[in-house]
Amino acid sequence: MLDPVRQEVIALAHTVVIKVGTNVLTRADGTLDPGQVAALADQIQRIRQNGRKVVLVSSGAIGAGVGRLGLGKRPTDLRHLQACAAVGQCFLMRAYEETLNRHGIPTAQILLTASDFDSRSRYLNVRNTILTLFEYGCLPIINENDTVSVAEIRFGDNDQLAALVTNLLQAPLLILLTVVDGLYTGDPGSDPGARLLATVPHIDSAVTGMAGTSRSTLGTGGMVSKLRAARVATAAGESVIMANGSRPNVLDDLFAGEPVGTLFLPHGNTLSAWKRWLGFTARPKGKLTVDQGAREAVERKGKSLLSIGVLQVNGAFGKGDVVSLCDPAGSEFARGLCNYSAADAARIRGLRTEQIGEVLGAIPYEEMVHRDNLVVID
Repeated sequence: MLDPVRQEVIALAHTVVIKVGTNVLTRADGTLDPGQVAALADQIQRIRQNGRKVVLVSSGAIGAGVGRLGLGKRPTDLRHLQACAAVGQCFLMRAYEETLNRHGIPTAQILLTASDFDSRSRYLNVRNTILTLFEYGCLPIINENDTVSVAEIRFGDNDQLAALVTNLLQAPLLILLTVVDGLYTGDPGSDPGARLLATVPHIDSAVTGMAGTSRSTLGTGGMVSKLRAARVATAAGESVIMANGSRPNVLDDLFAGEPVGTLFLPHGNTLSAWKRWLGFTARPKGKLTVDQGAREAVERKGKSLLSIGVLQVNGAFGKGDVVSLCDPAGSEFARGLCNYSAADAARIRGLRTEQIGEVLGAIPYEEMVHRDNLVVID
C-alpha cells in the first residue's frame, strides 16, 4: 500500500541529492562493481527524465583505490588514504562517465573540503557552479577532496557532505543509499527483535539511541553519522530517505512511492540560504556559554543575545565569526555571528549594555549576537 506522505515528498522533490556509500559500489574485496555503477546510472536517468534535477554525492574513491592497488583492506594512515583516493577518484569517475554517457548525460566532478563551506564566498561559488551545470544538463558528482583533506578540514564522511549540499541547494529531498534497509529500533546484528521504522517524524535522543555502533569495512560512516546528516537536513526543512542501495531498482521503487527504507520528515521551518549557511554549514570558531534566561530569550522569545547573559567565552574568534551558543550544561542550541572578538567578548561578558562603554571606551554594538545573524538549531 502506497504511503500518501511519501507520495507528497516525492512529488515535491524537484531537486534531489543522492548519496551513495562505498560498500554499495564495491565488491567484498574492495574492487569497484561495474554492475552497481551501471544500475545506479540507469535509475538516475529515469529520475531525470521526469524533469528532476539530481546531484550525486559519491563515496568510493578510497575503496576503489584500495581495490585498484590490490591492497585488500583500507589503510589507516593519512598518506596511504590520500594515495588511494588519488588513484581511485579517476577510476571511479571513469566508471560514471562511461555508464552515464550511454544515456547522453554529461558528468561533472566537484571535489570539496569543509573549508569550501566555511567561506561564504566559496560556498556561493559552489552553489552557482552546480546551478550552472544544471543549465547544461550535467550530472554533478561530488566527493570530498580526500587527496588534500586533513583532520582540520575534513567533513568526516560523505553523509555530512551530502546534507550540506542538500542545504546549499535547498533541495527538498536527500536520499542516503547505504547497505542497510533503514533505521531499526535496535541493532539488527545483535537484536533479533529490532524492527525497521518506515517513518521518523523527529530525530531526537530516543531516535539517535537506536543507532548501532557498527561501521562498514571500506566506508567511514555508520548509522550515527547518517542520523547526524539527516538531522542537519530535516532541521532546515527538507526530507531524508535512508534505504539499501544494494536492493535492485531501489531508486525506482522510492520514486514510485513504495515504502522502502526509512523516511525522516522535516521538523524545522524551511530556512533561507543565508540561515542554512549560518546555522548548519559554517563551522563555529568559538563558543559563548549563556545563562538559562538568555537561552530562553533567544530560543523562545526571538531576542538577540546581550552581553549580560554570557557566562563564558571560549575559542579564538574575530568580530563577525560564527560562534556556538550553549547553555550552562554545554548543549548547543544556536549559532550566530558575534559582534565582538573573543578578547572583547570576554571583557564584557556579564555586563549590562550601558557598562560596555566603561570597559571598551565605546559601545560598538548593543548585542553580542544580533537576532538577524542568529539561527536556533536545537
